[in-house]
Order: sequence, then structure tokens, then C-alpha cells
Amino acid sequence: MKYIKDFTIKDVQDVYDGPGGLLWEAVMGEQIHSGGPEATDALALQVDLKKGMVICDICSALGAPARHLASKYGVTVKGVDATKTMLEKARQRTKDAKLEHLIEYYEGNAIDLPFKKETFDVVWGQEAWCYVTDKNRLIQEAHRVLKPGGKIAFTDWIITGVISEKELDPLLETMAFPYMESFDGYQELLKKNGFKLLQALDQTEEYAKCFDEYYEKVHVDLKPTILDNFGKDLFDFASNLVTIWQKAAHEHKVGRGLFIGQK
Repeated sequence: MKYIKDFTIKDVQDVYDGPGGLLWEAVMGEQIHSGGPEATDALALQVDLKKGMVICDICSALGAPARHLASKYGVTVKGVDATKTMLEKARQRTKDAKLEHLIEYYEGNAIDLPFKKETFDVVWGQEAWCYVTDKNRLIQEAHRVLKPGGKIAFTDWIITGVISEKELDPLLETMAFPYMESFDGYQELLKKNGFKLLQALDQTEEYAKCFDEYYEKVHVDLKPTILDNFGKDLFDFASNLVTIWQKAAHEHKVGRGLFIGQK
């Protein structure tokens, strides 16, 4: 039985339309996922991206992965996100990078994608599907919009070990996650919805090291900026967040998973 919190897409929008989005970019960088561009390249290598491929980036946020993929690999990217602030910034930054001919952004929901069936070569996601309330439906939608033989490639924050509801609750609360899928759970969802599982990697060790960096940033490098621009309450929130996630990651209770499937 999954432990589920009553968070909705509106709660996620409130986070990323507000100071939460600014905070996460400051801590994690423009890509807003652990590992930065190197993690994006690692995922791209898993699906052998080639020039001319069409990618659906679900929960595209500021569009940094989309711009990285378009500029480095020559692919076309259609990003989908539900947060207006993220979309506005993504469009402006893509215009500034002169990549509008390769990237488009759509306001939409991950569980009801605004695309026809069999449109994409790859469905892509990086550490954002933990916000989605119905991950089974998300995987179904990914399968629907992929061309035959197309691939789904994503990383996400997942449950990687034994964790009690008491331990999990504050983690979900700090991030506004409705629930986290498990390492085995995502594999089961992929198989259940018609994907051949090509790869499943538990990347918790690397993820924990990223949280060591985030802890240092919040408590040393960014502390004056957070206090000056956002106040003590947000600093205390950020301090608690990175502390409890760092601990849980090093205890291998939560982490990052990488998954590749083929339609």
C-alpha cells in the first residue's frame, strides 16, 4: 500500500510560481535536477539520441534540459509543464538561446498530454514525475504518444529501501509530493503498460552525494542570499529540507532511479 498525501497539481504550481522555484534553481541549477547537464547527457546516451528525433519532455520546468538536448543533439523538443512561471521563463530563455526553431512549450498536465498518438521518438523526464498524482496514467500517456519502437527515458526521486510512513511523511511534506514510486514499482508500471524494460538503475549513491552539495550550498554559500531575499522562515524550511533528504538518501531509503523502456 502506497503512502499518499493530499497534494494536487495546484500545490505544485504554488511552489514553482512562488519562491520555491527560485530557491530550487539557486540550489540545483537551471536544470532543477540532481547531477545537472552531466545527468542529462547520461540519460541521452541510454537512448542513443540522434539529430531529427522528436522528444516529449514531460514536466519541462525552465526548459534547461530541452535546450541542452536541442543544442547538443539536434533533436526537436516539445516540453509540457503545468506551471505558468516555469513556462514563461522557459520560453524567454529558449528565445534568448535562439532555439525556438527546435523547442516548443505547452501548458498541460502530465496525465492528459496535448498530443496525438504515435507522435514522438522519445518521452523524457528528469526528476519531476514524483509530483504527478497518477503515475500509472502518466506511463499510459507516454505509451500512447510514442511511435512504435519509441522509448521512454526518465529519472525520478524514488523509494529505494525500507522506510516507515512516519519517516516518509515529512519528506513528502517538504516537497509537496503526493507520493513516491518505488524502484520496483516503476519497473512494474512500465511492464504493465506495454513497455519492454531495457534499463533500471538505482542511482541513490550519486543522489546522496548531490544532497551533500545541496546541504553545503544552503548552509554556507547561499545562506546570506536566502536570508536577505526570502527571510528566516524560508531559510529554516530549506535547511530542514536538505537535512532530512540528505539523511534519508545516505540511509538508502530514498534516492534516484533511472528507467528506460521501449514501446
